[in-house]
Amino acid sequence: MVAALLLGNWQLRRAEEKQALQERFDDRGRGATLQLPPRPVEVKDAEYARVSVRGEFLPRHTVLLDNRMRNGVVGYEVLTPVRIEGGELCVLVNRGWIAAGPRRDVLPKFPTPAGPRSLEGIALVPGGRYFEFASDHAAGKKTGAAAEPVWQNLNFERYAETTRLALQPFLIRQTSASDDGLARMWERADRGVDIHRGYAFQWYSLAALILVLYVVLNLRSIEPAPRRQD
Repeated sequence: MVAALLLGNWQLRRAEEKQALQERFDDRGRGATLQLPPRPVEVKDAEYARVSVRGEFLPRHTVLLDNRMRNGVVGYEVLTPVRIEGGELCVLVNRGWIAAGPRRDVLPKFPTPAGPRSLEGIALVPGGRYFEFASDHAAGKKTGAAAEPVWQNLNFERYAETTRLALQPFLIRQTSASDDGLARMWERADRGVDIHRGYAFQWYSLAALILVLYVVLNLRSIEPAPRRQD
């Protein structure tokens, strides 16, 4: 019973965490758009904010995050740094999702816009499982003469070390349109809140059932035996 209660509490906490995160997204999203300068921006000033940046993509540093699902289809999220106009500082951009082909040893092709351009998105601070380093992340796959690194997860510090790029301390999840064939239908942070609440209800119901059975069985065990009639 105690285990069921603890699991129910955990599910409720997960629901509350997701709900609170979405509220932070919504609050920051209603603010003014932050134009990224070619100098570092404090994390507290950018986290979850709408941002815009003007610069040029550096396609040779593109990373593909593997096993990203969309509507039951496996694919990749495409991350490419942008060198911010006016300096050497870059910002990593999650450009969107593309489906994997029938052969996993052949990477899907997608264009990378050339030349200076502007884009918009949401600033996200690296952290959590999405950014964890996987030991097999460096297993690059080759398409022609160019090497396309495919990583299971992304460690932000390791990425900066590998590419030797000076980076803003966050990435941009792109929301503006671009003719690159990538899907940018991002999931809400509170996706699955009702599922967590449903699981919590099931665990609490199981705890209640265990309590009722315990009480009933113990009452029966202490009932006096019927007196014999001589």
